[in-house]
Amino acid sequence: MTATTAHARAAARPCDRETSLTRSLLGYGVIAGPVYAGVSLTEALTRDGFDLTRHAWSLLANGDLGWIHITNLVLAGAMTIAFAVGLRRAHGRGWAPRLLAVYGLSLLAAGAFRADPVQGFPRGVPGGEVTWHGVAHLASGGVGFTCLVAACFVLARRFARRGRAAWAWSSRMTGALFAAGFLSMVSAAGVAWSNLAFTAAVVLGWAWISALAAHAYRNA
Repeated sequence: MTATTAHARAAARPCDRETSLTRSLLGYGVIAGPVYAGVSLTEALTRDGFDLTRHAWSLLANGDLGWIHITNLVLAGAMTIAFAVGLRRAHGRGWAPRLLAVYGLSLLAAGAFRADPVQGFPRGVPGGEVTWHGVAHLASGGVGFTCLVAACFVLARRFARRGRAAWAWSSRMTGALFAAGFLSMVSAAGVAWSNLAFTAAVVLGWAWISALAAHAYRNA
């Protein structure tokens, strides 16, 4: 009996370590959104000249305090990539972890390439000039947001196959609303309603990632 028990414990240890690592990676997905949104909103409310109705959060990477938002983007990107790795470990290969990993990489790129100053922010900095790093920032955002929307629909299909109707519909709605918010920002940049719609879409996207990570964590 003693030998059998010892053997069972020895066999369980690697499994426990693997599960612990997977859960740790998934845990980063739970906190990535609250950290990113919380820091960004705090910056938006305290940075001189920033207007939530006119300015996208990405503009916070400019100015003397721009390093705060750059760090925020890099941390959010790294945590999202870690979550994608955890999701692959928990559910196997598939498009969803890959798409979420690319979204994380796009956040790293957005931190590396700052958005061009526009709409009077930062205060006193002339806007309207298009630079290569501004174009790279927009390109990384476009790729990342497209991958996030695609991940929503890929996972919606998986949830539907498994009979998880609520998760399937919430994933579809998140993908559709995020796409609508992004397109509104692209088509009517600088208009108050479009900027607020895009900000709401970003918060919704992060909320979905946090909920998905928590769900995967509980079932790991």
